[in-house]
Amino acid sequence: MRNGETLSVEVAYALPDSQDVIALHVPVDTKIGEAIALSRIRERFPEIDWSRNKVGVFGRLRDPDSRLEDGDRVEIYRPLRIDPKQARRLRHCQRNKF
Repeated sequence: MRNGETLSVEVAYALPDSQDVIALHVPVDTKIGEAIALSRIRERFPEIDWSRNKVGVFGRLRDPDSRLEDGDRVEIYRPLRIDPKQARRLRHCQRNKF
């Protein structure tokens, strides 16, 4: 790491009705998992379960050991409650009832 250099990143977690975004300055070479820990977001949302919740950057799944770049937005994804294809089928059936 070069002396004193940091990255500006965000850690985000969204619920159906709200979103929490935490801005951080982290050392160069910080990994996604480290940024999440530094954000202390699990203190706000203890329901986050790493065996079920995936993480990514700007909508693309990434490994928690991936290194961050300046400006990255780390996103913690909630598990899907229903398959998107099944949800579309259900909406279609509801709209087309006679």
